[in-house]
Amino acid sequence: MSKVAVVTGAGQGIGFAIATRLYNDGFKVAIVDYNEETAKKAASTLGENAIALKADVSDREQVIAAIDAVIEKFGDLNVMVNNAGVAPTTPIETITPELFHKVYNINVGGILWGTQTATAAFRKLGHGGKIINATSQAGVVGNPNLMLYSSSKFAVRGMTQIAARDLAEEGITVNAYAPGIVKTPMMFDIAHQVGKNAGKDDEWGMNTFAKDIAMKRLSEPEDVANVVGFLASKDSDYITGQTIIVDGGMQFH
Repeated sequence: MSKVAVVTGAGQGIGFAIATRLYNDGFKVAIVDYNEETAKKAASTLGENAIALKADVSDREQVIAAIDAVIEKFGDLNVMVNNAGVAPTTPIETITPELFHKVYNINVGGILWGTQTATAAFRKLGHGGKIINATSQAGVVGNPNLMLYSSSKFAVRGMTQIAARDLAEEGITVNAYAPGIVKTPMMFDIAHQVGKNAGKDDEWGMNTFAKDIAMKRLSEPEDVANVVGFLASKDSDYITGQTIIVDGGMQFH
């Protein structure tokens, strides 16, 4: 019996790499993304046991509807990967109430609604499950110019620990992965903004992050997907409440 996984924000970047890894590991995979076009393209790339669903993770009702649709289609839910997020560059003086609400509604609200909805689904289905959340090395150590992103990812680590304590006895584990500097469209946007703010080019922007990596290379999305594959497997059954940093040696804990 193949298991069922949901990956949010899986139309591109790290999310798509995670969906691909889980699909190759034998999961039926639901790609949930606010961009319907990229989600459909991603699902068709994977194959017949993948579906695409449009949802804005900051909207609780849309998350509930998406999970309901997944269970209706595949008959089960075993792994919830709350991956969707946004990462605008936010020097302190540039932050508006609108931007604050946008980042927190997606990066924190999306994790909360995903966790709540998956928990309700596991209970209804009568079994445990795995909730896997996206934080960041910027959620372990504060990163410059990323006031909203970095602080929202600190919140994800806290939520992961709290949910892990609350749900452990029901056989539900909750863990997080903390990527470093990954070669994704989102990361190149950040590097571009950081470079632009300093009057430098994109490469300079990337290097401001890359210079701190012990392994001296930027991360591929697959590096992160490999860790999520482990967290989604039986091999991680005795791990909960943890944040696994996947950053090539930027932070040491």
